[in-house]
Amino acid sequence: MIKMKDIPWKQIGLFAGGVLFGTAGIRILSSKDAKKCYTHATAAVLRAKTDVMQTVTTVRENCDDILADAKEINEQRALKEEADIIADECEEIADASEE
Repeated sequence: MIKMKDIPWKQIGLFAGGVLFGTAGIRILSSKDAKKCYTHATAAVLRAKTDVMQTVTTVRENCDDILADAKEINEQRALKEEADIIADECEEIADASEE
């Protein structure tokens, strides 16, 4: 026979409290006020998403501009180096023909 002091009242109480809290929680979470709160929170998240996407687009455009400018700088540098090499070779040829 089970004695009253052998029954795990603490665990039974915790279980019953959890069931009660869960049931009340489901009712609270599915209420009209909660739905209104979820709707406003979702709208705020969507606004934030729009702002973030605009920022990302701006950063991406700036990166594209930077990349194009860097390529232009490298092309100008390569042309200058090529012109310097041609000028040096012309000087060498002129020096050689003077001798």
